[in-house]
Amino acid sequence: MADIPFNRELEFTHGEVDQVSPLIRRVIANNPSAFTFHGTGTYIVGHGKVAVIDPGPDMPDHIDALKRAVDGETVSHIVITHTHRDHSPAARALQAATGAPTYGYGPHGSGRGGVAGEQVEEGADWDFDPDHKVGDGDSISGDGWTLEAVWTPGHTSNHVCFGLAEEKALFTGDHVMGWSTTIVSPPDGDMRRYIDSLRKLLPRDDVRYWPTHGAPIDDPQNYVRAYIAHREQRERQILECLSHGLDRIPDMVTRMYADVPTNLHRAAGRSVLSHLIHLVEDGRVNCEGEPTPDARYTL
Repeated sequence: MADIPFNRELEFTHGEVDQVSPLIRRVIANNPSAFTFHGTGTYIVGHGKVAVIDPGPDMPDHIDALKRAVDGETVSHIVITHTHRDHSPAARALQAATGAPTYGYGPHGSGRGGVAGEQVEEGADWDFDPDHKVGDGDSISGDGWTLEAVWTPGHTSNHVCFGLAEEKALFTGDHVMGWSTTIVSPPDGDMRRYIDSLRKLLPRDDVRYWPTHGAPIDDPQNYVRAYIAHREQRERQILECLSHGLDRIPDMVTRMYADVPTNLHRAAGRSVLSHLIHLVEDGRVNCEGEPTPDARYTL
């Protein structure tokens, strides 16, 4: 596979506040899993009047930890990178406690246009609708900090990264993670848009990424290039599977993800489906009917 320089080391204690840079603190939720690594990393930006980025899952112990972390301060903004249940649900409790407005691209599915209510995806937070919608290039400013919205659809259609101008840092949500590659699951996940959104980051001058899951990423442009190369290599693997007569997704997954625990193969199959949709749209692969998990694919 493509050589992605994952950093799996992360010093932390669940529920504790870590000052990770002059303007950034992090509190990690106790929700470790095969998809969240050690747990959701919630970021607090600024001092005195602060923004909270991705308050995380609706877990009372994590919400209490966030309240303790900002005790004596004013939360002026609650910022959401995207609407998965490990990122946005705690916004409701935090808003109830602080009165701070919420900011995000829009409800789940809104980046696809007119299908926000199409509830077909596991893991989505369908209840979140931001008080203030932010689009690509919009700025959110506070006391000594400025966040620039960078719309990065792909992992979800409403995914937004946020650049912290004062530190040339980028909060990447799940668009770029520090310990693993990102799952892209249709219909809201879209591989073509995901790869385009990765390329969108390359001209930026960020010096560090802060993902919601995993350790910070230094030398981020080369890291993103490795991410793109990984996706290109997956496409080549799919084409190779098809050339050997493996024409269904489960068979492709068994071959392509032989070194991955089988309990993760279903999730891997979602990303393979997203790749196949991309390949069918480009005319590089044929499909009987619409691309689905059960369809047969040919060259």
